[in-house]
Amino acid sequence: MMALFNRSGSSRILLLLAALWVLVILVFALLRPGMFSASTVTTILQFSTILALVSLGQGLVILAGGAGIDLSVGGTVSLSVVLATLAVKAGLPPGLIPFVCIGVGLLLGLFNGVLVTRLKILPLIATLGTLFIYSGMALALTGGGAQSGVPAWLLAWGRGSVLSLPMPFLTLVVPVFLLAAVLLLASAWGRWLLAMGYNERSARLVGIPVDRTRLLVYGLSGLLAGLAGLVSLAWLGSARPNIGQNLELESLTAVMLGGIAITGGIGGVGGVIAAVILLVTLKTGLLQLNVNTVWQVGIVGALLIAVLLIERLSKRWS
Repeated sequence: MMALFNRSGSSRILLLLAALWVLVILVFALLRPGMFSASTVTTILQFSTILALVSLGQGLVILAGGAGIDLSVGGTVSLSVVLATLAVKAGLPPGLIPFVCIGVGLLLGLFNGVLVTRLKILPLIATLGTLFIYSGMALALTGGGAQSGVPAWLLAWGRGSVLSLPMPFLTLVVPVFLLAAVLLLASAWGRWLLAMGYNERSARLVGIPVDRTRLLVYGLSGLLAGLAGLVSLAWLGSARPNIGQNLELESLTAVMLGGIAITGGIGGVGGVIAAVILLVTLKTGLLQLNVNTVWQVGIVGALLIAVLLIERLSKRWS
């Protein structure tokens, strides 16, 4: 578990996020007693599952530096579920749905990586372009309508829970984040990733395969987005071509809230999962208080700025 507390002040950002989460819970409890029941906890973690998987991929891309960013994650989620359900309607065995979601996500992510590492297109431009391509394809293939045909066994997993903890959260988010933490701190690949983000020129000079590693990171981001798509399919019971809408912005918010430097090389995955749960808790509470969506977006933006300011001031004081 200590691997979750990655270097350079991650423990400080985790403590700050934990304190903010407690404060949010207390404020909502005062405004509306009984709001946070067992069912609410399940809902929060269910929503957190999709955002957490996407945010982890986003975080790895940003950690690798090189102005890395993946704006296509929302489009990848949407297109992966659409292609999976359309493949089943075309005769593919339903048992292969998870593999299609993961495979499509991986291929879309690798395509982003090729644009960035081989064609040398700026990541912001490359992934912005593929965001429109992937999202547009998902809408064009379905005409904007949700696609049914999810097997019962997948729904049972997607909607199941153990002690109010959703099965997708237990079986995907927890092990994937633990694995990512271990890889970042206890493997050569993880050290390469952080070295690239901290100083890419030095990383190249010492022989780190920067382009190959960055290509793999974009592939992993796509794979995790495909997994998030699988969770949405299993939970909602249909493939919605707009399911990934705004995930690129929400994942970026979670990554920055979680203490990963936008320039790369600094941060850890523990802060990312903490930021995801804080964001989803805040949005769920505001929704139950019937706060307008426009205000919800503004409050989340203000929270991001406040956390970054507090974290920077705490660095100066220390």
